[in-house]
Amino acid sequence: MQLTKHAHACVSIEHDDARLLIDPGVFTPDAADLLARADAALVTHDHFDHIDLDAVIAALATRPKLAVFGPASVVEALRKLGADTERLRTVGDGDRFEIGGVPIRVTGKTHAVIHDDIPVPENVGYVVADAIYHPGDSYHLPGTTIETLLVPSSGPWTHMGRAIDFIRAAAPRRSVPIHDIMLSEIGQRSVQMLLGEAGPAGTALHQLSPDETIEL
Repeated sequence: MQLTKHAHACVSIEHDDARLLIDPGVFTPDAADLLARADAALVTHDHFDHIDLDAVIAALATRPKLAVFGPASVVEALRKLGADTERLRTVGDGDRFEIGGVPIRVTGKTHAVIHDDIPVPENVGYVVADAIYHPGDSYHLPGTTIETLLVPSSGPWTHMGRAIDFIRAAAPRRSVPIHDIMLSEIGQRSVQMLLGEAGPAGTALHQLSPDETIEL
């Protein structure tokens, strides 16, 4: 299995004959190209940094086999833009499905709180092949043991202390920072210090550059 981190919160996963793309948002400059090669796009929630609506609509028009999975708010946003509803799949907490024989489990319900005055949207996470967990914008735990935890590391809702506790509670073999476009080089080093094996999280941290791939 290969995991590739793209810009911000977007990752792709290749396993056997399946190519999955999670959260191709507007901060991912090559989202259109990535969607053109994907079998399925898994979207955690409807914020623009997690789904580039125009790129997804264009990909649905040019790639007949592409399916898009997401919570109801994502599906409704795409439907309003004229997407083929037969290619859209509404998913929620507890759902299970397969893409190219790769099992995927959906977990979680809501986005982390930014402020009491800001509405909390739907947010789901995806556990892929019982091995990789992308939580979207939340610290919702996967509910089972997983090998690779994708950890949001910057943004208006993130909190380093909660991220440390998230890693500790999930107890993965490794973690990979995502949601990091707002971080400077100094901020990236701070993440390594606090969320890496030598810090309080106590777990191996693999900081990947955009489009860098690791074998799992």
